[in-house]
Amino acid sequence: MNLTLRIWRQPGPESEGAMTTYEVKDVSPDMSFLEMLDTLNEELILRGEEPVAFDHDCREGICGACGMVINGEAHGPVRTTTCQLHMREFKDGDVVDVEPWRAAAFPVVKDLVVDRSAFDRIIGSGGYVTAPTGSAPEAHATPVPKPAADAAFEHAECIGCGACVAACPNGSAMLFTSAKVVHLNSLPQGGPERESRVLNMVEQMDGEGFGGCTNTGACATVCPKGIPLTAITTMNREYLRAARKGG
Repeated sequence: MNLTLRIWRQPGPESEGAMTTYEVKDVSPDMSFLEMLDTLNEELILRGEEPVAFDHDCREGICGACGMVINGEAHGPVRTTTCQLHMREFKDGDVVDVEPWRAAAFPVVKDLVVDRSAFDRIIGSGGYVTAPTGSAPEAHATPVPKPAADAAFEHAECIGCGACVAACPNGSAMLFTSAKVVHLNSLPQGGPERESRVLNMVEQMDGEGFGGCTNTGACATVCPKGIPLTAITTMNREYLRAARKGG
């Protein structure tokens, strides 16, 4: 198939950006979206032009690095990561717009690459459990109820790709932050930091410049790992509980 790509090109954080049009021919339906971009970049390099910069790593839907907005949708028309999006989802002759995540807290580094280190700082503010030094405790020393284990596993699936922020009209990071809070607060091992975790992570999230949540639900709709919208409700409850206890 042949496609017309309109890709956001921006040389650097302080530079002006613009959509640039490219024609890509003989695209196999079995290619992933990133493989299609690889093909385009090979052609650009052969022509002596600057290749399109985009984030990627595992290309297996695990790391969450490959975020981009495709035709106005985070990760594209299918609820998956961009690396797992295949060109069979498009038709011959389609015009495809490709942009970086759009959020104040995710500044553009170059082209489709954005700085998502705000997520790292949110994790650093409370996304951990107390780990005593010495040998690891016996695996079954702390019983975990089945409902708690299920909740922890469900929310631990978050890969921090940022699609929730990109899809939210407010640029909110509530789904990401709540997934991390609920994951750890569901487990007995997360108990010692239960109050400080949610207070610190929410404070850090707000300090990073993410927008507020107005429950549009767009975040959960595009999440490639299916983090439920109820995570936000649970985190709000945890936050109120911690605030009443004074952290």
